[in-house]
Amino acid sequence: MKKLIPVLLLSILLVYFSSCEKDDICVDGDTPNLVIGFFDSADTSLAKVVPSLRIKEIQLDTVINTITDRSSNLDSIGVPLRTNTASTSFAFITDSADDADTGLETGNIDTLTITYTPREAFISRACGFVMNFDDLGIILPESANNWIQDISIVQESIENSNTIHVKIFF
Repeated sequence: MKKLIPVLLLSILLVYFSSCEKDDICVDGDTPNLVIGFFDSADTSLAKVVPSLRIKEIQLDTVINTITDRSSNLDSIGVPLRTNTASTSFAFITDSADDADTGLETGNIDTLTITYTPREAFISRACGFVMNFDDLGIILPESANNWIQDISIVQESIENSNTIHVKIFF
């Protein structure tokens, strides 16, 4: 009987520890933002800061919250793309301010429509799925008043937010 108790205790401990699961911690489980860099149109290798930049998502009519609104010290930004559609439209507003009398937006507004193919990617059991984006395209309607001079797509697939995907020249 004395030999049975230690064997039984050892068996219970073995079953207990073998049934434990590791704690899964999600480190890389975020859907990446579209990273946009701003560059000088005269010297395309020179990063340039956009004065008083505001970006509004058009369909939701909301200012994006991934950057400080009306910031004047950013030469690159990350903007979230809609995951339930194949395009997202943004109003990029330079020299943004509110009119003192009407409260309406002032500044130079260019509307960009970003097209893409959403693709689910499994990260891990802890993180689950994130959305990546392929076949990136950008539409900027031509206008004499555009402050954006040119756009260059650097990467057509968005799988992380570590590098610039799109360059905007102004």
